[in-house]
Amino acid sequence: MPTNPHGGGMGHVPVAVYSSSPHPATIQESEACARRYADARLWPVAGAWSDPDPDVPLIDRIGWRGITDALGNGMVRGIIVADQGHVASDSAEFERLGALIRDRGGFLAVATASAPRRTPGQQARRRNVLEGASGWSEQDGARHDRPATDPDSL
Repeated sequence: MPTNPHGGGMGHVPVAVYSSSPHPATIQESEACARRYADARLWPVAGAWSDPDPDVPLIDRIGWRGITDALGNGMVRGIIVADQGHVASDSAEFERLGALIRDRGGFLAVATASAPRRTPGQQARRRNVLEGASGWSEQDGARHDRPATDPDSL
């Protein structure tokens, strides 16, 4: 059974990838971005649909109709786009479309291509915590095992 995408976002939730552009290279890049986004969440991509003209109303696009058919028959639970501009002209329209899809039991997500945010020194702090938990010290490469009963070790 598919996992609820809002309950942590990880799980085997079949999704569709959608893009719309008159440029084949843009469609390929958008599909690759959306697939990476889905892969990172363990969402299998059931298919990729596209349309060559983003100026055509969404309801009249052949690729979009394929997506809604897949959503309606349970083949997919979600739709991933690389940019909201593939399905909406502005944020308000994108939110309305997302609400409509949620009402039908699915979800709409924008694949974010940005790298995860890191705070300064975050990697070094994580390494120190992991080393401390394992008992290893980076300074001398030796393992420091201390008896649990030694009060000086606490």
